[in-house]
Amino acid sequence: QVQLQESGPGLVKPSQMLSLTCRVSDGSITTNYYGWNWVRQPPGKGLEWMGVITYDGSTYYSPSFKSRTSISRDTSKNLFSLQLSSMTPEETAVYYCARADRALIGHFDAWGRGTQVTVST
Repeated sequence: QVQLQESGPGLVKPSQMLSLTCRVSDGSITTNYYGWNWVRQPPGKGLEWMGVITYDGSTYYSPSFKSRTSISRDTSKNLFSLQLSSMTPEETAVYYCARADRALIGHFDAWGRGTQVTVST
């Protein structure tokens, strides 16, 4: 069973960049045909998909995040990362990494437990 674990700072200041890492165990991020996603959930809100890096390294982003989001990976360490610039307090949320099969985009079959990120001075 594949496991995902988010890590990174729990607090960032407005206008600064958020950097998170998702470490994957018992499964390879290069395995056909999975996508490795970042999803967030603000307090009292629904899930919001941010972007994905696929098994072959292609990236795709939600239009609302494309201008300031970067997803990358390190295959030697079997992890992928999120960078989100120009953070605002409204982006306080629980941030998740999750796996999806390309045949069922939008359906995530494995999740990290999430990490709380607070944007505040």
